Amino acid sequence: MPAASVRQASQSAQIEFSRIELVDQFFTPLQQAPANNDPPAAANPFGDTLVTAHGVVRNAATGEPLPRAMVRIEGDAATGALTDGQGRFEIPGLPSGPQLFEVIKPGFQDRDGADGAAVMDDATGSAHNVILAPEMPDLDFSLSPSCSIHGQIELSTGESAQGIDVQLLKRSVQEGRAVWQAAGSTKTLSDGAYRFSGLGDGQYVVYTNPALDSESATTLVAPGRGAHVTREGYPSQFYPDARDLAGSAKIVLSNGEQAQANLTLTLEPFHTVAATAAFPDRGTAAGGLEPGASGMGYAAVVSDAQGHQLPYSAQYDPITRSIQALLPDGSFSLLLTATARFFRNPSSNGMIRAMIPSAWPYVGSVDFTVAGHAVSNLRVPLSLPRAGSARLTILHSASSGPAASSSQRGEVVVTASQAGGWIADGISGNFAQGTDSGPMDVEYIAPGSYWVHTHVSRSGLCEASFTAGGASLAREPLVINASGAAAPVELVVRDDCAKLTLSLPLALTSISSGEEHFYTVYVVPDFDSTVDVEPLTLRPTSGSTLTLEGLTPGNYHVYTFATPLALEYRNREALASLSDPGQSVTLSPGTTANLVLEAPGR
Repeated sequence: MPAASVRQASQSAQIEFSRIELVDQFFTPLQQAPANNDPPAAANPFGDTLVTAHGVVRNAATGEPLPRAMVRIEGDAATGALTDGQGRFEIPGLPSGPQLFEVIKPGFQDRDGADGAAVMDDATGSAHNVILAPEMPDLDFSLSPSCSIHGQIELSTGESAQGIDVQLLKRSVQEGRAVWQAAGSTKTLSDGAYRFSGLGDGQYVVYTNPALDSESATTLVAPGRGAHVTREGYPSQFYPDARDLAGSAKIVLSNGEQAQANLTLTLEPFHTVAATAAFPDRGTAAGGLEPGASGMGYAAVVSDAQGHQLPYSAQYDPITRSIQALLPDGSFSLLLTATARFFRNPSSNGMIRAMIPSAWPYVGSVDFTVAGHAVSNLRVPLSLPRAGSARLTILHSASSGPAASSSQRGEVVVTASQAGGWIADGISGNFAQGTDSGPMDVEYIAPGSYWVHTHVSRSGLCEASFTAGGASLAREPLVINASGAAAPVELVVRDDCAKLTLSLPLALTSISSGEEHFYTVYVVPDFDSTVDVEPLTLRPTSGSTLTLEGLTPGNYHVYTFATPLALEYRNREALASLSDPGQSVTLSPGTTANLVLEAPGR
């Protein structure tokens, strides 16, 4: 886990542990009498009286009572009740003290957003922390109706559109940036109809995967027959009539809305594209080992002219020793990766084969255009990428000196995540790591554009700057081309980090009966930073106070929300559009600042 995430996950764990301790303190399960040397059990501050939880569940869109919604204690299916025709419920025989409630009803979701920010994907209905006590007031829960998208696919031939793959994307926030992520897939029925249901509020995009002759486009031509086969099919299409995400319609849904998105697919010729891998001379192969085509594993990615990956497949034909794809007319790029399954050692007369693949694969790419006929004789020059140059520099303050910092253990790790692609998978891979000032160990990542993320696990260190060729990597992605070359990367960290203690206002720290309110907090730097900002949760039962360590000195804005949400904190325009401008705080080197949060009303 990244260091920054580890620190804040640890802090969140401490919060949850404190809350669990409080729960354990409030009520003690029945057990045998303690031995004489055991301390007496702590008394439940809310008393030992069993209480009845009661209240109402409402439709968040209309405010009307919601019948037949299940209200229960989380993890206890036997302790629950369905709401009646007026949306009311009662659950008797519950112990006084904190309990986690969940509210469930098919077609509804128990989450809500604020200020136009995206709701966290894991913000489910199990977040109702309720303090049970005798004569407590009614609980008031709300469920938001789910949205849906449905449509009809028609083919230009008039034939049945059964079995067409339809994909759904949703606008999400990933590590502070807006991205489009896969949100579902389905196939059309015999009449060409499709439907996506159970959707939360947000923005969506619908598109179809390519289909060949009413078959999946992943079924390519028979090996060795690529140049002799002509196929027709339906290219990938975004709703309503676009070949890429930029031209698609963005479907905005909220409060249980239903949208219709119909598409008409036009039959077009698909042509065979064949490319041959061209390996470097034997003398340039890794370690003097000669790569052989029969000992290579191939992976190919088809992209558009802007470098966005397309849903067209390419595969290796062992008969012609070429990579084949079936594509409609258009301009494309083919990125080819060849990984050695084994090598033949020329010095051993071919008698010994090493079964260990190379750490860095052969990589190459070629641009081409399909215009009404097959494309053959494409040559993809492959080479072994060069490791980029990444350097770590540790700045020592006058008060600490190099000795104090070097005595600490821990690494500085840099991960990389996709940038610029029209579908983000949320996966980050290691790019570089180091422990002391000097060159960092760089790992292979495929050609492309990446956002980098700094994780400092060594106590007392924090990021000062991160640049590639002088450009800030907080504002510009790191670009890796097919040769692996990138601008020289320099990460500078410092050892005069600051701390920040956050506290809820005194009026919100008391623990009273009813549903406990909690707040989601983001501490966002006003300066360039590649450190991810983790959302924090503050609630009265966790002590209402949280201290963050390892913060880079400088100016920050602290944003507090009454709902769990994913904030687009790397987008200054998105932050400026929030109804609450946030609280400004300045952290000085080596000091601890204190901030009482301005919690929003409910």
